[in-house]
Amino acid sequence: MAVAAGYDVVIANSRGPETLAALVEELGPKAKAATAVEAGEAGDVVVVTVPLRAIDQVPVEPLAGKIVLDTNNYYFERDGHIDALDNGETTTSEIVQAHLPTSRIAKAFNHIYARDITADATPAGTPNRRALATAGDDADAIEFITRFYDEVGFDTVNVGPLSESWRVERDRPAYVVRQNAEELTANLALANRLP
Repeated sequence: MAVAAGYDVVIANSRGPETLAALVEELGPKAKAATAVEAGEAGDVVVVTVPLRAIDQVPVEPLAGKIVLDTNNYYFERDGHIDALDNGETTTSEIVQAHLPTSRIAKAFNHIYARDITADATPAGTPNRRALATAGDDADAIEFITRFYDEVGFDTVNVGPLSESWRVERDRPAYVVRQNAEELTANLALANRLP
């Protein structure tokens, strides 16, 4: 989606750049593979998508001062229990912000299946256009993700600060369902802090 919108993209994973060769070939000349550190250094905006239990493996220094789009979700079955999340004391995005204290975090793309990002994207003004939520404490990060969502085919609903991003986390009404902006706003309001 970012490549289709005209962005240069540098992709990394935990297995090494060579494992991304087929994906880079599929995406074309605007995409390349790198290590996590190289991708962090290359990006003006960086997307972090890792199992939450591996957040401490995300390099900190290359992301300093940058907008970081946090797509992470908490699955205790995979991540192990994190008491502060189980007890509603923090959010996944606040955990990411604590790990990346000099980055500007915006919650993004965490409540849509990857396959639906391309399948559900539509031009601005399309009736019943799908909406995606964001949350963040940095105005520039929120402005970027709002613009980016629109560029790649979605309306935006701003949840508020990172402390409110729990409203769009797993097991909440807004999680992985197709919804327009009005429906998303209603689902965010219905959310309970603890499932």
